[in-house]
Amino acid sequence: MLSDANQRLVRTYRAVRDEPRRLVERLQEHAAKHSKDSFYAVRALDPDAFVDDVEVAAWFIYLNKTAFNGLYRVNRKGGFNVPMGKYARPNICDEASILSASAALQGAEIHHEGFESVLDRAEPGDVVYFDPPYVPASKTASFTDYTRDGFTLDDQAKLRDVAAELKMRGLRVILSNSDAPVVRDLYRSGFDLRVVQCGRSINSKASKRGRVGELIIT
Repeated sequence: MLSDANQRLVRTYRAVRDEPRRLVERLQEHAAKHSKDSFYAVRALDPDAFVDDVEVAAWFIYLNKTAFNGLYRVNRKGGFNVPMGKYARPNICDEASILSASAALQGAEIHHEGFESVLDRAEPGDVVYFDPPYVPASKTASFTDYTRDGFTLDDQAKLRDVAAELKMRGLRVILSNSDAPVVRDLYRSGFDLRVVQCGRSINSKASKRGRVGELIIT
């Protein structure tokens, strides 16, 4: 079972699971006419007005593949506001990956819900994994733009409390987040922290791309 607070991502998952071939065709159409004008025309669309999940998924993936550094960021009105990236040949339609992901998602339940909902349905023997918007490494960075409602430090603390309650019930809990002092402070009691090195290609400064430390929290 998968759930996420970002409805556009949830609808993208559903389209990948249910209609991968139609999604591939739609992305191929985007790839065929990709240009600066096309990018900003697609960016200006309101995906929440789309009835078809495939259209939402094509919008989401196209912008992910062509926006600056692959960032997903919205303003308070929910408008996607990342500028176009400088890519010579963006891989807009990765057909093999879409079909592989679709196969992996077969039988999966996908819900548009916040992380608190797991408290109502988690049962003994379950493994619960949380992948929240990461706390930024710098004090000036913002991490309140994953959804129009944001994801604040208070939300990070609430997530910690949910994870602690699940652990008290005897469930296995796994979280990932940035290796930032505030994260270490949040999980300093009752949790085990392990540092792993992960490759990162998203950063406005090329010198800061590469392997960075992340926390696996259990």
